[in-house]
Amino acid sequence: MLNALKVILSVLLVLCLLDMPYGYFQLVRFLATSSFIYLGFNCQNNDTIKYMYFSLAVLFQPLIKIALGRTIWNIVDVIVAGLLIMSVIKDYNSKTKIKVENKNE
Repeated sequence: MLNALKVILSVLLVLCLLDMPYGYFQLVRFLATSSFIYLGFNCQNNDTIKYMYFSLAVLFQPLIKIALGRTIWNIVDVIVAGLLIMSVIKDYNSKTKIKVENKNE
């Protein structure tokens, strides 16, 4: 479930690179904030990752907008989407490694 949320959020962030209406960006900010808070509370392994999710929730929050400019926001969106996809791949690889180790026992 968490990996599906990360993939969906990554797609939404990459779509921000396109010329979308302003309402789409507002929706993405709301969904990103909600998702990062959810991911932060469900991150049990690493406190650093947990605080990163909460920091991203503050960065994307829609109430007090942080004006970075379109170019910088696009860079942030791509970096965050990339990090989310990398975490999905890492989770997948660690789960398959556990399955292989259990199978060999």
